[in-house]
Amino acid sequence: MLIKAGAVIAVVIVAVLLFAASRPDSFRVERRVFIKAAPEKVFPYLEDPKKTTEWSPWEKKDPALKKTFSGATKGKGAVYEWEGNNEVGAGRLEITEVVPNAKVVMDLRFLRPMKAENTAAYAVAPKDGGCEVAWSIEGPMPFVSKVMFLFMDMDKMVGGEFEKGLADLKALAEAP
Repeated sequence: MLIKAGAVIAVVIVAVLLFAASRPDSFRVERRVFIKAAPEKVFPYLEDPKKTTEWSPWEKKDPALKKTFSGATKGKGAVYEWEGNNEVGAGRLEITEVVPNAKVVMDLRFLRPMKAENTAAYAVAPKDGGCEVAWSIEGPMPFVSKVMFLFMDMDKMVGGEFEKGLADLKALAEAP
């Protein structure tokens, strides 16, 4: 009986590992929001890491979050490092590309709870008397992450936080 149970467990483990191996080698999560404001009014909240902290959903998860800003004050070369509780972890964000009033691209490195190197971006496009803002993150999906995300929904997890942040950005940008 124990041999049969062990064999079933082994088959399940192998099946999970094979399925994980078949998953994509990268991921992308994106959310969008329409804001009744010109791109020029929204963009300062995206290209300046200090202003980004005004609407970032992770800022609210740790009131004692330690923040360090270095490099340029905004735009290309601006750096934001953080160290916080288990919900926000620790990491470093550096703005690597800026197209005024249209795009910000960032190198995003997580140090804990898990190490990861990703690319995050904000894209702003004029639309119907306002603008649409897209927030995205993408990066490699190593095998360990493939296994882990068989049991967790990264799109819901990260996307839900993006939705909260974009709602706060919308409220800030649309305020008189």
